[in-house]
Amino acid sequence: MTGTTEALGGSAAVDDAARSVARPFYVYAVLANSLFQRGLFVLFLYQRGFSAGQVALLQTLLYLVSGLAELPTGVIADRIGRRASIVIGQVLIAGCLLGQVTSSNYWVFLTLFIGQGVGMACVSGSDTALLYDLLVRGGATAGYVKIKSRFTMLGTVASGVAIVLGGQMQQISWGVVYAGSAACLVLAVVVLMSRVPEIRGMDAVDEQDGAEEHGDGTAWRAMLRVATPALVALVVVSGLMHATLTPYIIFTQKTLSDQGAGTALVSVVISAGFFVGGLTPLLSDLANRHIGYRVMVPASLLMLAAALGLSGLGLVWVTVAAFLVLGGIPEITAVIVDNVFNEAVPSRYRASLLSMISFVESALIGTGYLVLGALMGGLGSSVGMAAYAAVPLLACLLWLPVLFRGARVTTEIEKSVDQRAS
Repeated sequence: MTGTTEALGGSAAVDDAARSVARPFYVYAVLANSLFQRGLFVLFLYQRGFSAGQVALLQTLLYLVSGLAELPTGVIADRIGRRASIVIGQVLIAGCLLGQVTSSNYWVFLTLFIGQGVGMACVSGSDTALLYDLLVRGGATAGYVKIKSRFTMLGTVASGVAIVLGGQMQQISWGVVYAGSAACLVLAVVVLMSRVPEIRGMDAVDEQDGAEEHGDGTAWRAMLRVATPALVALVVVSGLMHATLTPYIIFTQKTLSDQGAGTALVSVVISAGFFVGGLTPLLSDLANRHIGYRVMVPASLLMLAAALGLSGLGLVWVTVAAFLVLGGIPEITAVIVDNVFNEAVPSRYRASLLSMISFVESALIGTGYLVLGALMGGLGSSVGMAAYAAVPLLACLLWLPVLFRGARVTTEIEKSVDQRAS
């Protein structure tokens, strides 16, 4: 009886620790994703007089710069602190948004998108590493998938609400839209600074047993230790999934417009897509326990391929239905895969290693923007979308050997157990 009481008390303490860590992150997720221009910025760029190719180049540059900056910013985050890196990144993004609304010169936009890409790199990897390691410190990592799914849900729903509000705010001026986004990012920084403790790589708490053995290591050596064939395949395939989903979401604005949808309808559809994409991650914990990432990955890729193919029919309501019904499934997989990555890498270099993974994803997303933009420019928006379905189908083929061989990613916890056993 006493043992049961102690177990229940321990479980309650873990739940309390998880909730204590999660609450400020939930508030941060809402504020950091209240970007009122997100669902309309493509239209904003077109109104500035930029061509489809120029818009695609800006987005490609944004993600390529973000990818290249991932490596140094990840190392910096492990050295100076994950929270500090997030703060620097969000402030930089806010400044670039204000700069975009005050200029119509394409070269200025190129510079601002470069700065925004660096800001994105500062945030990427650092936010997940900070959240996961704070849960490790509280002994509550078992709740990570559930917390991350709620974090994703709140952020995505906030994006959907912000897009709807952005459509209304734009009737006043684009300045109100962009200034409002910048203000929300600053408030997100205030929440982090006041409610979330700092943590650095040297504060690692889940690698203590191997700290002496790898104490003189580097992030590159750590990556070589964890880079199993299954993990490498997962990084590439996950990157291709994001390289499909992200350009698909953004360029759907243009596809719907070309298929006859007005600006108001485009705003509502994109907003609804964010709502769907925000609610579906709540199923991540269930999908992780009963299906697993090995099956969810190809299922999501096939869903994306189907959505792109249906968009190629040129029928606006079919495109809307495909976007809303099929576009949310990969969001579930993204949360599950994110948990796999966190479990696979050591805490001491978590931000650096996650940044390396994000580098691959960003490079593929940037390339995806360029390819999809070229396809839509050369074949038309609808046919270009359909042709881009080849990307998720290719990723699905790359994943099949992992699926059929039964390979899986080894976690740091499993490695520690094996080392003790030997």
